[in-house]
Amino acid sequence: MWQRIKTAIVLIGIVGFALFASSMPIFVIPLLAIAVLIAAHEWTKLMPKWKQPAQFIVVVLFLTLSSILVPASWVFWWLASLVIWGMAAAWVRQYPNKERWYGKRLVYMGMVILTAAITAMYGLWHISPWWLMYVFLLVWCADSGAYFVGRKFGKRKLAPNVSPNKSVEGLIGGMLVAGLVTGIVGQWLQLSGAELVLFLLLSCLTVLASVLGDLFESMLKRRAGIKDSGNILPGHGGVLDRIDSLLSATPVFAFGFWALSKLNIFTKLGVQLPF
Repeated sequence: MWQRIKTAIVLIGIVGFALFASSMPIFVIPLLAIAVLIAAHEWTKLMPKWKQPAQFIVVVLFLTLSSILVPASWVFWWLASLVIWGMAAAWVRQYPNKERWYGKRLVYMGMVILTAAITAMYGLWHISPWWLMYVFLLVWCADSGAYFVGRKFGKRKLAPNVSPNKSVEGLIGGMLVAGLVTGIVGQWLQLSGAELVLFLLLSCLTVLASVLGDLFESMLKRRAGIKDSGNILPGHGGVLDRIDSLLSATPVFAFGFWALSKLNIFTKLGVQLPF
C-alpha cells in the first residue's frame, strides 16, 4: 500500500507541474506523448498476438499528436469513441458468452480510444487546466467512494464475470460522492438553474463512462490472461491500469462540454473554445 501511495504522490506532482507550469503546451504535449506511447505499447498486450506491434504504437502516436494540432478533428474522435464505448457496454454485459469483439478490430478500437482520450485531455487543458483537473478529481473521488462503500456495504455484483469486486452499492456510493463534488464545484462556479442541472447530468454521465472504461479494460485483461497491463508504475501496474477510467470519461465530458458551450449553456463561465 505504501508503495502505491508513493507512486501516486509522484504522479500527481508530475501531472500537476505539466498542467500548471506554463500556459504554453511545452510540458503537456510531451507528457501526453509519453503516456500514449506507453499506453499503446500496453494495448498490444491486450490484443491477440500481432507480429508487428511497433506499427500500432507508431500509428497511434502519430494520430494523437497530429490530431492535437487540428482542433477541428477533436469532435470527430470523441464521437467515434462514444460509438465504441456504446458497443463496449454491451460486450461487458455479455462477457464471456460472446467474444466476437476479440480480434483484429481491437487494433482500430485502440487507435480511436487512445486518440479520443488524448485529444479530450488536451482540449480540456486548452480551455483551462482546471477543467481537466476537475475531470481527474471527479473520476478519482467517484472511484474512491465506490471502493469504500462497496467494501462496507457491497452485496450485489455489478459485473461478476468481468470484475467480481465491483458492486451496485459501490457504484451508488461513487455516484453520490461525485454528485457532492459536482455540487461544490457548481456552486463555486456560481451555476444555477438549468446550468447547474446540466452540469450535474454531464458529470454523472462522465462517472458512469469512467466505470465502463474500468470494466472494459478488466475484460480485456481477463480475455488476454494477464493481471496488469504493465509494471511501469510500482504498486499500480501499467499506465492503462491508471487511466482506463479516463479513457472513456474524458471524451464524454469533453464532447458534452463542447455541445453545451455551443448551445450557450455555460455563458457565465466565459469559455473560449478553439474549435
